[in-house]
Amino acid sequence: MTVLTLVALVWESPLLGTLLALIVLIACLVVGVHLSYVGKLLAVMLPFYLLMLITQGFFANDLIRSRTGQTTLTPLFSLPDSWWLVGGTTMSVEGLLYALNSMAKTLTMMLVIPLVVFTTDVNTMIVGLVKARVPYKIAFIFSSTLRFFPLLFGDVQAIIQAQRLRGLAFETMGPIRRLRVYARIAVPLILGAVVKSQQLEIVLQSKAFSGSPQRTYLHESRLAFADYAVLIFAGLFIVVAAVLYIAFDIGKFGGPL
Repeated sequence: MTVLTLVALVWESPLLGTLLALIVLIACLVVGVHLSYVGKLLAVMLPFYLLMLITQGFFANDLIRSRTGQTTLTPLFSLPDSWWLVGGTTMSVEGLLYALNSMAKTLTMMLVIPLVVFTTDVNTMIVGLVKARVPYKIAFIFSSTLRFFPLLFGDVQAIIQAQRLRGLAFETMGPIRRLRVYARIAVPLILGAVVKSQQLEIVLQSKAFSGSPQRTYLHESRLAFADYAVLIFAGLFIVVAAVLYIAFDIGKFGGPL
């Protein structure tokens, strides 16, 4: 998960970024992550993706010029000059591609979490991190963050079901109205996450949590052949990706790929 997140953050190529997102998506489906779960994730992220598409497609031209050295960009279409404030603004092909790469980045980082959480016991993960000499407090924060994501998506489902019980029919809505409804979910979702984090803080304080690794563990974690194979592959992958990015510009925006 760390390797895929780092590579997704570094890669700026729309082609490679989209390919990485598709590979992670296929891996999620292969290991048993339900397609409905992926669909809900995309539905929640759709308003943010549209906002990203608009802002970067129209307003990232100066950033793209500085990153690629291009003096002129390929125009895709322009807004009418009569429109207030945004009249005459042009969306470029490069801006659209840059937005697609940003969307692929976020999708990869969002999908890699269920790929890990749904296939690996969190308790075993903590033990493995501690044995790898990762400080226990960092391992605990990491595991707590992973535990939060299923809870957040459960809250999303509960909010949607509550709205259905109040007579809100998502099936009969148009795409614009449906996006507005999904956007309003963010407020109770954030408030619920804040409440859960406060409850976790109270529980840790009541149990005198010190973060010391000198403790007994109920679960044991031992590396098998497959674990070593994954570690070696991940190490080689990030090294090769770094060499290709630095030496051959593969992965950079406007590069060979």
